[in-house]
Amino acid sequence: MKKIILTVQFLLCSLTLFAQQAGTLAVSEIPAIGISGSVSLHFISPEKISYVDLSSPSLIGDLPEKNILRVKAVPDSVPGLLSSGEAGLVTIVGETFISQFRLCFLPSQKSESIATQVEILPQYMRPLDNSQKGLSTLEMRANALSILKLRSKGYVSRTRGYGISVTVNRVFTLGNCVLLDLGFKNETNLIFDVDELRFKIEDRKVNKSTNVQSIELKPVFSLYPFERFKNTYRNIYILKKATFPGDKVFSIELSEKQLSGRNLQLSLRYSDILKADSF
Repeated sequence: MKKIILTVQFLLCSLTLFAQQAGTLAVSEIPAIGISGSVSLHFISPEKISYVDLSSPSLIGDLPEKNILRVKAVPDSVPGLLSSGEAGLVTIVGETFISQFRLCFLPSQKSESIATQVEILPQYMRPLDNSQKGLSTLEMRANALSILKLRSKGYVSRTRGYGISVTVNRVFTLGNCVLLDLGFKNETNLIFDVDELRFKIEDRKVNKSTNVQSIELKPVFSLYPFERFKNTYRNIYILKKATFPGDKVFSIELSEKQLSGRNLQLSLRYSDILKADSF
């Protein structure tokens, strides 16, 4: 009977070791980060943070930026953290990875071991299967930068007015996304302060007796912020792919902040989207 028990225990230990080798992560394998009650710890992610878990009620955190997690100790918990030395685990999930860090609470005198910033490097990441989520922020940025390097082949559509022009240089499709290469030019001496740049699917012809049906599409990514331009400006916008019938158009609207209020509108036909280059 004793031999049977020993055999079962051995098998259980073997299964546990196999499970760890097959993909589980032990607490002892998680990288340790030193923190204190006097400073905040900032985790810097290469992509947008979509989920955070703080395993200890002694910690609080927030996202001051979409890719930055700020963590600090609850003031009332500092004495208990000093005595235990353990502040719990931080789990950070991005668009394509999951990372975990073990926080060790240190007295402020040990400043050489206390971190204020942690860059989430590839060695801290475990990949996630995001095949159903489309492009990650890193992938969108990389593709947008690649488009900027392409030589011009004319343009798809352009509109002018009030000394301002808006040009659709090229249209690309990648996966379930549409990538728009847009150019803007200001031939006046007045800086154009952007109020809005909107993308819509609208009726091709609008009759006064009918209701106008308009669906606004929000970009999921833009390479650069677009606030003002003095001369020329170029940017890449990425939108989720959308289909629409032939009696509708894809509209791009640029409006200026008051008081000048210069507004331009440019439309693309569905055939322009269908003829888009694959990227």
